Parts: sequence; C-alpha cells; structure tokens
Amino acid sequence: MIGTSKFEYYFIISCIVGLHYLAPICLLYCVFVISLYGFKAATYRFPLLIETVAVAESLFYLFIFLPYRLHLQKQAAHPPAPTREERKELFRLCNANIRDPEAYLRKWFLGAELEDIKRENVKEFFLWAFFNRGGPPGDDNEELEEYVAATEKLLGRPIEAGRGSAQCLRLTLDKVDMLHRSLTWYCCVGFVDFLTYMKLLSHGFHFHRLSLTRFFTLFPFRPQTILTKHRSPAKHTTYWHRPHTSSTKLPVVFIHGIGIGLYPYTNFLSELNSTAGIESDDPNEQVGIIAIELMPVSFRITHSALGRAELCYEVDQILHKEFLPNQKFVLVSHSYGTVITTHLLKTPSIAERIDSIVLIDPVSILLHLPDVAFNFTRRKPKHANEHQLYYFASMDMSVSHTLSRHFFWNENVLWKKDIGRRRVTVSLSGRDLIVDTESVGRYLSTGVGSEVPSGSTSGDDADTLIDIEEYSETEGNGMRLRGGEGEGAGDEEFDIDDEEWKFRPWKGTGIDILWFKDLDHAQVFDKSATRRKVISAIRAYCEET
Repeated sequence: MIGTSKFEYYFIISCIVGLHYLAPICLLYCVFVISLYGFKAATYRFPLLIETVAVAESLFYLFIFLPYRLHLQKQAAHPPAPTREERKELFRLCNANIRDPEAYLRKWFLGAELEDIKRENVKEFFLWAFFNRGGPPGDDNEELEEYVAATEKLLGRPIEAGRGSAQCLRLTLDKVDMLHRSLTWYCCVGFVDFLTYMKLLSHGFHFHRLSLTRFFTLFPFRPQTILTKHRSPAKHTTYWHRPHTSSTKLPVVFIHGIGIGLYPYTNFLSELNSTAGIESDDPNEQVGIIAIELMPVSFRITHSALGRAELCYEVDQILHKEFLPNQKFVLVSHSYGTVITTHLLKTPSIAERIDSIVLIDPVSILLHLPDVAFNFTRRKPKHANEHQLYYFASMDMSVSHTLSRHFFWNENVLWKKDIGRRRVTVSLSGRDLIVDTESVGRYLSTGVGSEVPSGSTSGDDADTLIDIEEYSETEGNGMRLRGGEGEGAGDEEFDIDDEEWKFRPWKGTGIDILWFKDLDHAQVFDKSATRRKVISAIRAYCEET
C-alpha cells in the first residue's frame, strides 16, 4: 500500500487515468478511423503499434468486459440462515462488542442521519445480517422486534416506527460495482505473475498447476502452467510449495490477501527460512511452506470464488498431498486470507492439525463492525492509498464479485472462542485504512487469563524466543504486545481507556499482538525490519513442536 503524500497522490491518479481511459480512447480512435475511411479502414496504415493496441483494447472492452460485467450481476446464492439460537448468540456477540452504537448504525447506513434510520430500515438490515436474505420480515418479524428492542437499549433511545430514507449496506444483495480494466493492465498482471514465478523458483519453491485442460479458464494466461511438472490435487486451487525437511520444526501454510497474488509476499516467504537475512543450508533448518493461491482475489478473470466447504476440501487435498498424515502446521494469513482461516478453523479435519496461528492485518475479527465492508466497498477515496485501494482492488471485476456475491460475513467472522487454546499472534497497523485496528486490539487484549495452553512456552522459556525481543521500536513502528488468552477469554468487550495493551511484551502464549503504529494495511511486508518481527513469531511457533 502506498502512502498519502502529494507525490504519491498525483502518481496513483496518473496511473488510474491512464489505465482506465485507455479503452474509451481506443474505441473513439477506431470509430474515428472507420468513419473517416469506411471499409478502407482495415487497409489504411497508421503506426502498427497504435492500430494493434486500439483494436485489441476495443475488442476486449466490447466482447469481454461488457458481457462479463452483465454475467457477474447474478444474485448471490446465500447459505442457509443460522438457526434461531445461533442467530441470538451471534447478535449477542455483536452487541457486546460495539463501542459507539450510533456511529455503528450510521456507518452501516452509509452515513445517514439517525432520524432517517427507522424501525423498518433496521429490520431490513438485520434480515440481511442474520437471516441471509432480503424481502419483507414475514414470519421472522417477532424475532426482529427483539433485536430492534435490544438495539434501542444499546442506543439509549427508541427507534421511530415506519421507514426512513436511509439505505443500508447489504453487501451480498446490492449491485456488484466494478470498473473496466484495460487489456494493457492484464498484460501487466501477467508480467508480474511471471516475475513471481521466477523469484519463488529461485528460492526453492515449486509451482503446482491445475490440469492443462483448465489453462484457458484463467486470464491472463500463465505460461508457468506449461513449464512445471508439479500438479495440484485440487480442481481450482494452485499453490507454491517448499519441501519440509526439518525433523524438529513445524511447516507453515500461508494464505494471501486481495491483491496481485503472491508477488508482495515473495520476500516474506523466502525469509521464513533465513537467519539474519541469510538462508540456511542446514536441512534441519528448512521449514516447509505451502502458499495457497486465491485467483478470484488476485486481479484475474477466472472462476467465481469457491464456497466455504469446497475451498476447505481443496485445501485439505493439498495438505494430504504435501504433509505427512496428521502433520501439524502453523497457519499464517494476511487480510482476506484471515477469512479463509476462519473457514479452516471450523473444518474439523483441518482444524485438528493447526498448531498455532499468525494473523496479519486481519479483516475477519470483529467483522460485524462496518469498517471493513464500508471502507473497502463504499468509501469515496480522497488520499492516495484510498484511490489505490478503490480502483485496483475494490473495483476489480473478480474482487468485487467475490465480495458482493460470495462474502457472507456471519460465516467469515472470527471470534476469540473460535481460536480455542491455540497460540496466536496478530499483527495490527495503526494507520490501517480498512480495519478498525484500535477496536480489534482492545477486543483481543481483554480477558487475559492465567492459563498457559498446553505445548506453549512458559514464562521462563519466553526469553528464548530470540528475534522477538531483539527488535525495539525501529522506524517508529511500535513494540510487541501480548493480548488475552485463547479459549479462556470471553468475547465480550470491556472498556479499556488507555493504550497499555499496545506495549505488552510478546510471550508466545495465548493471544499476542504486534502493533505497528505508523504502518498502513499490508505495509508490514514492505521493509525487512518489520517483516522480521512477524517472521520471528512464526519461527518461534515452528520451533515448539
């Protein structure tokens, strides 16, 4: 993620204008040439490069983007609604973790004034949020009235009867908003993809492709599919694998976030097996790594995002192929990848093998808060980083479709109780433009217990976690923190008025927090110093078998 300086603002706006308006300019050029020369336009020669780009961009816009955009507007296939008891418990957890009820409600209603949010508006929102549907309340009206009454108690005032002018954010029911991507942009994506291939290959990773019959189901096409002999056992999911040779350490499974694939993580992945920046040649130091690729959120034109059960099944197939039976591993995920972490934790055959977890810029924790959905899909960009997020991520065709038709928040939310007794490190950035990291940090740091999960490091052993305490507040990014215990901690929010939780030392037990006060979303991967802090936690988990 870029910064917020004026130079970065003008740079990103220039990139957006150049990429976004290339297709309209090409269309106008073709119309002009045809109108000027008629049928002779095909034989009239302007510079060959201009003609080639103009024709290719025009055809791509007319015959790929427009039909694809129409296709992606199909309604979402919502999962079955939770049971009434599950809904009540989910509603209770949500209400217990709302610090500012008025701001919470207004943001879900896109900044509307409270007087414009009336009883029927709130019911409409709850129908989507807890019942996975739209339409009239019907037989669910009695239960909805209970939720409205609880919301009135939370607000400290009654909610007026009737329907106001406010419109709520209902991600999977609203229109799929997207902006055109030029063919030139997809050529850039393909080039970066090939750079990723070359870099990971040089660090000992092997690419595992899909069946060759699926070569044309992904655009830009991937020549590395033809170059590799390794094949994924899954139908849709590709991955990179570095063999696990250590007999004393646990391997790592990594799941990336929304972006241009694994390219931003190549240094991070290669450094997982390095000490002081130097890769070790000792086989017993080689921690195996599986890096899962999620193509629907990687700026590609491809299949729709897989459902929870199907994706978990494919990940399970990969684990069975690459790991020994019942091999435990450390699960590391970033941003959107933390949503997949939620799914894996709720899949028994996989969850039993997850020893420890590292969540980087998690979007799944406190997902009931409106920040993630609003900031990613509805916020009008002002600063350079917001324009970058809006155009290149939020308005990407496949990304927008994934979030608007396959992102069901009540399946994706991660509560502390879901973590169990595992050791967890959560990396949070103080200037995150997507996540309300202050609320997430407070939530994770409450309910500190005295129990130490079995297999974790004791207080005396914590001093042996080499790299963790080695790095102080370098580059103004803050210190390591320690939060609440896993299973022993409740999911209710408590008032924490100070920022003491940001300065608790990393212990390697329960829930630890790494706080980077001056970083934005994903910037922890940009510099070696900040990457090493996260890597130190991962390696500490790997070493404690």
